[in-house]
Amino acid sequence: MYYILMIEKQRRKMAEGNLTSMLEFILLGFSDLPNLREFLFAIFLVSYMSILIGNGLIILITKVDAGLQTPMYFFLGNFSFLEICYTSVTLPRMLTNLWTKKRNISFLGCSLQLCFLLILGNSECFLLGAMAYDRYVAICKPLYYPVIMNQKMCLQLLIGSWITGIPVQIALTYQIFSLPFCGSNKLNHIFCDIPPLLRLACGDTSKNEFSVYADAVLFAMVPFLLIVGSYVKIIVTILKLPSGTGRYKAFSTCSSHLIVVGLFYGSGIITYLRPKSSSSAGTDKVFSLFYSIVTPVFNPLIYSLRNKDVIAALRNLLTK
Repeated sequence: MYYILMIEKQRRKMAEGNLTSMLEFILLGFSDLPNLREFLFAIFLVSYMSILIGNGLIILITKVDAGLQTPMYFFLGNFSFLEICYTSVTLPRMLTNLWTKKRNISFLGCSLQLCFLLILGNSECFLLGAMAYDRYVAICKPLYYPVIMNQKMCLQLLIGSWITGIPVQIALTYQIFSLPFCGSNKLNHIFCDIPPLLRLACGDTSKNEFSVYADAVLFAMVPFLLIVGSYVKIIVTILKLPSGTGRYKAFSTCSSHLIVVGLFYGSGIITYLRPKSSSSAGTDKVFSLFYSIVTPVFNPLIYSLRNKDVIAALRNLLTK
């Protein structure tokens, strides 16, 4: 509620200062492809249903299957829930815009969408880091695994992943929407995101761009470096194992997580950390689709097809 009042106060202040007060933005999305509107709607609808069903099944089996009551699957279930939340911030509105051909989004609605995207994206980075730490302890310190990764530690890592950075993301969103937006209100993107918003802003946005880079380094790159550090130690430990079977089993427990990390961070880094001179609306849309839709669609498949325990749990669930 406080955040909403801040945004409204800033909007009124902009209007009183003879600056253009944006009441709403127009999300252009795929308006340049009118003949593909029905096709895109079908693709996004199928993708959203796949995300809900696939991640929902992961959540269900990690709750009801006795063989999956371990820290690794505890984090996996929460990661799937986070994926559902993340895509639900953008996909329903994208589907509505395609169906109704109405692309407008209010100033407040746009700010809330961006705020939730930043918070959930931040949580995803830290949760991926927590999952990497879990694999590090399981492989590098197997004798101490039950002691270190106890229920209290798992809950602390989960809560920390969800709440760490929330004040900073709210402050960053407020900073972005405190900018004066002059002239066109057409946002050449599929949802409210930082790069297209900065393109519409008037005046010098260098301070805002620095804040975005600092935020990305602190809340995305730091967890990424922790993940890399964990896997360096994991690989060194695995290579020391005398048994080839043991090395294969250890690698197989980490491969799914590594693929998901690569997909999520690869598209995110290209979108937010590449030079402004090389960015364009078209490529921004493609990479945004990748980390907001494609990755959540494939995550359940990656974890289920490469994990015998998950496959067995799914078979038991379907049999029942």
